[in-house]
Amino acid sequence: MSGFLDFIREQGVVGLAVGFILGGAVSKVVTAVVNDIVNPLLGLVLGSAEGLRAMSLGPILLGDLFVVFIDFMVIAAVVYFGVKGLGLDKMDKKA
Repeated sequence: MSGFLDFIREQGVVGLAVGFILGGAVSKVVTAVVNDIVNPLLGLVLGSAEGLRAMSLGPILLGDLFVVFIDFMVIAAVVYFGVKGLGLDKMDKKA
């Protein structure tokens, strides 16, 4: 048992677990920000993305892939600028 406890202390497994749990909660917040604030603003500027879902190239449906990719890019941008804006990228200790 002491070897297991040493492993947890040395490898930061508890911190990893806390980060994983917080990551799930932050994911919900980011999704809400994107769905409730960013996507409506983009919809005003670029138009609705729902028309894109029906796009296809013969039997291959490409529209949904494009919509999911656009959602990913928007979420990634919100997370990046949120982390940079809040200065969270400077929180980690340098090894």
